[in-house]
Amino acid sequence: MSVGTMDELFVDELKDLYSAEKQITKALPKLAKGATSEELKMAFQSHLEETNGQIARLEQIFEILGKSPKGKTCVGMKGVLEEGSEMLEDTEKGEVRDAGLISAAQRVEHYEMAGYGSARDFAKLLGQSEIAALLDETLAEEKAADKKLTGISKQVNVAAKQA
Repeated sequence: MSVGTMDELFVDELKDLYSAEKQITKALPKLAKGATSEELKMAFQSHLEETNGQIARLEQIFEILGKSPKGKTCVGMKGVLEEGSEMLEDTEKGEVRDAGLISAAQRVEHYEMAGYGSARDFAKLLGQSEIAALLDETLAEEKAADKKLTGISKQVNVAAKQA
């Protein structure tokens, strides 16, 4: 897709986010399975449910716009998730792996926060206040997930250091 207008850039960004979320739904179960900390496992499982809701929200946005969410692969998220997969392969199950998984998951959250923040701002600029509110809702969830991971890391990192 050739991007020449803000409207086209907005749709392109939304497609990128949709692709990213779809990729995340495949990665989160693997992260949960690879985690040792019950709290971390539960955080990954809970974020999977939240991610499915975020996908539904994006589908609602595409419906409002009369566009299809498909047709783009988020290459950036693909790379970030590959790094997370490497963490699973390169570290033995335990606290050190958990610390690495949190780090990898926070990279994902920060990538998403950047994307959702920009898309929300584009929506506001284009007079799409309903869409901006939906994107803001997702942005708040991503920030909360990041904060939750930071909280879990406080215990996990200390345990990893002692391991």
